[in-house]
Amino acid sequence: MDSLKGRGLAAGSVIGAGLLIAGLVAGCAPSSPLPAGTGTTAAPPSSPAPPPVAPSPTATSSASPGPTSSAAVPPKLLPEAQIETDRLLILAAKANDVARVGELIAAGGNVNAKDDIQDSAFLYAGAEGFNEVLQLTLNAGADVRSTNRYGGTALIPASEHGHTETVRILIAAGVPVDHVNNLGWTAMQEAILLNNGGPNQQDVVRQLLAAGANPDIRDPQGRTALQNAERLGFTEIAELIRG
Repeated sequence: MDSLKGRGLAAGSVIGAGLLIAGLVAGCAPSSPLPAGTGTTAAPPSSPAPPPVAPSPTATSSASPGPTSSAAVPPKLLPEAQIETDRLLILAAKANDVARVGELIAAGGNVNAKDDIQDSAFLYAGAEGFNEVLQLTLNAGADVRSTNRYGGTALIPASEHGHTETVRILIAAGVPVDHVNNLGWTAMQEAILLNNGGPNQQDVVRQLLAAGANPDIRDPQGRTALQNAERLGFTEIAELIRG
């Protein structure tokens, strides 16, 4: 009996050892790789995605750049912040920095605010022919009747400088064509008196006449636009006015 028990214990030990070895071999065997592109292989853990950023109150829905929408409501600024934003806006307009002007308008900048020499973003852009900046200010509610330190609208210096496209924009926006500045000149008079009568000036006068400008408004010396054109030898402009 004792010998039988011994044989049984020995046989059990052999079987147990065999099962243990088989288990270890099975656990260590590499699994066969899956074909590429199946999408079922386990990917290494990735870092969590950043939380979505809430849209800015001044963000627009359009992905493409363009003029600021007049429907956008700018944020309300404290007085000190408003003064600084307006100051930066005028500086950006004078630098013809279209992107910065758009940002500052969206941040609450006032396109009608003036600096110490009575320039606003709107007035300066109009005078210098910065048409993209000008359009941004018009879209943001520029006062088309506002005047500069000479008492003139944006249309008067634009006409003087021969900025033909700017003149077109300002006329379409409703800037008065017969406004008289502190020097006693209209846009038409200034276009004639302060430039060379060349093609740009001719186009400006043509646009003003088409918009209903009155060529009979006299300057401080009592001369009409026609008389000044004739006196200066600008025959093409004189013919436009006569026509």
